[in-house]
Parts: sequence; structure tokens; C-alpha cells
Amino acid sequence: MRTAAQPWYREPWPWILAAGPVAVILAGIVTVWLAIKSNDGLVADDYYKQGLEVNQVIQRDRRAEELGLQAEVFAGNNGSFRVLLTSTQGAALPEKVRLKLAHPAKAGFDQEITLASDGQGAYSGKLNNPIVGNRWLVRLEDESGNWRLSAEWAMEKQESLSMKVTAPVSSSNR
Repeated sequence: MRTAAQPWYREPWPWILAAGPVAVILAGIVTVWLAIKSNDGLVADDYYKQGLEVNQVIQRDRRAEELGLQAEVFAGNNGSFRVLLTSTQGAALPEKVRLKLAHPAKAGFDQEITLASDGQGAYSGKLNNPIVGNRWLVRLEDESGNWRLSAEWAMEKQESLSMKVTAPVSSSNR
């Protein structure tokens, strides 16, 4: 006794064999959609220029070390920031400093504020937008760009951030 042959589309094997390539095509479509929708902004447009400026960045770190600059950064719940800046060398502190918060993965979250001094080494200011995220690359610098302090801050784990030149910047460290 022989049964009638079924059409090919009623057989399971062609569908099982086609499932792999169809899954790959769908995964590719989803990947392209995610890449277009979530531009991560990781690559700088002017990376060549930034590479050429590396010596200037080293000079700014060196200058902060020469001045013996140290800072303690505090963040308030409403986007306010307070910075206590000191100099172990007794250097004159500027009237205003810039605080830059850079998100490590999303350039669109980066923010910068100018903090005004109270005359005693304490600076305060408020962000325009709320902070999104927990981990930040923080840079504190004077308005003229002569020196800078940099650090990484995990805000959930640390109430405040201590900033100082961590390693001596010398010609042997290049």
C-alpha cells in the first residue's frame, strides 16, 4: 500500500533547512535597524586633531601638578554641583572653573557647566539637564585651559569625587 506523495511545502525538512538562512536575514535586519536607531556617538569627528593636541593635554596635566591642585566634587539631587578646589603650592585660584561631565559611551549625554567661586576655594553651579547614567568621566579646568584635573566617577558608589594628578607626568612617562 502506497500513500500519495505530499506537496513539498507540507514536508518538514524544507522548512527546517530554510529556517537557518531566514533567521540570519532577520538578525541582519534587526542589527541594521538598531545601528540606525541608536547612534552611539563613540567616534570623534576630529580624531586627527585630537591626536595632534595630545602634547597640550600633557602640558595641562603637568601644570595642575606644578600648582599642586586637588579638588573634591559633590553632586546635589537637583543637578547642582559644588567643588572644593585647593592648591598645595599656595597658587591663586581662578574666579571660575569649568566642570565637564562626559558619558563614557553616549556623547549626547555630555554636559559642561561653569562654576563660580565664593572666594574661599568653593565653586558652585547647576546643570541645565538632569544627569542620565551612573558612570562619568569628569574634567575640571580653568577657563583659560592652562590646567586640568581628570577622574572617573561612579556616582552610585561614591558620594563625592576626589580629583588630583594621580601619577607624576614626566618625560619618562610618555
